[in-house]
Amino acid sequence: MLKKISKEKMGSSNLGWLESRFHFSFAEYKNPNNMNFGVLRVLNDDVVHPKSGFDTHPHHNMEIISYIVEGEITHKDSMGNEETLKRGEVQYLSAGNGIYHSEYNLHEAKDLRLLQIWIIPPTIGLPRLYGSQKFEKEQRENRLLNIVSSKDGNAPIKIHQDVNLYVSELEKGNSLDFKIDKNRQIYFVQIEGTSSINNIDLNEGDALEITKEEKLTILASSNSHFLFIEMPQA
Repeated sequence: MLKKISKEKMGSSNLGWLESRFHFSFAEYKNPNNMNFGVLRVLNDDVVHPKSGFDTHPHHNMEIISYIVEGEITHKDSMGNEETLKRGEVQYLSAGNGIYHSEYNLHEAKDLRLLQIWIIPPTIGLPRLYGSQKFEKEQRENRLLNIVSSKDGNAPIKIHQDVNLYVSELEKGNSLDFKIDKNRQIYFVQIEGTSSINNIDLNEGDALEITKEEKLTILASSNSHFLFIEMPQA
């Protein structure tokens, strides 16, 4: 089953310094019928304008992944971590019983765009984790790159929950297939460009809920940059 969610039907916010598109209920976008998709609780497409950002704030009992689309993010947290990440790079944390962090776009002129992804952990009070991974474009160009997995998986970034995150930058006319195991589901995000997923057309910013399917065939209708999250069926 394929359910397309166009970007026009998502929640949105404009705080001046921050423009956001909410895939699920978050902040002022409250929709009791759209709280999550399986263990995926939050997916925000954020644009942070220059010389602004998220001041120090807490998280607990959530696994958070930030995928940088454009610009630079500078992270600092209560565990002593501080770094700047760029396009295609990933920051992750498992907040456990509590962590404080800040995220800023310190650039003088360029916007920062990122996908902020919150995964519900398998249980509360898990050990805190923080890390980042710097990927090259060649690693995701015309192929699927597994950037996040569970601790039993093969991705360079490992979190507690049983999920896999894949990204790709697929050139126009190229296609990829992905086999979906039984009792698994997928949330697909079209980051840039356009794709056809099992003959469903997605434009930039659109999403697709995928349940009870055996395979995905992803065709790049134009140069296409996308991410999807594979997880247990709800």
